[in-house]
Amino acid sequence: MNVTVSRRAHFNAAHRLYRPDWDDAKNNEIFGKCNNPNYHGHNYELIVSVTGPINPETGFVMDVKVLKDLIRSEVEDAFDHKNLNLDVPEFKNLNPTAENIVVVIWNKLRTHISTSLDLEVVLYETPRNFVKYTGE
Repeated sequence: MNVTVSRRAHFNAAHRLYRPDWDDAKNNEIFGKCNNPNYHGHNYELIVSVTGPINPETGFVMDVKVLKDLIRSEVEDAFDHKNLNLDVPEFKNLNPTAENIVVVIWNKLRTHISTSLDLEVVLYETPRNFVKYTGE
């Protein structure tokens, strides 16, 4: 029997969607307003879910306090009130699209969560636009 434990979190960050190997016209065509050279921000919402069997000794799939602390140290402290393009090393050469952000978050958390547990990260860039990544 598998159960899913989830934790919601949030962070505020700025970014610019831009490819330096494209000219301004192509960047504007593909990324539109998200290509603003002065950046723009989002209030990101995050749901991290861990699925696996209930440990018969603890009654937990994963201790939610441990999950909370991981999200704080690996995501909130690293991304909150940052310019993703300039302040977050993972995006030095990676366009900080929602798709790339969710994969980076998943990879950061995966190293701290047992591989015997499934991990899913859902990232809301806006209340209507969100992405999900499960490592596949």
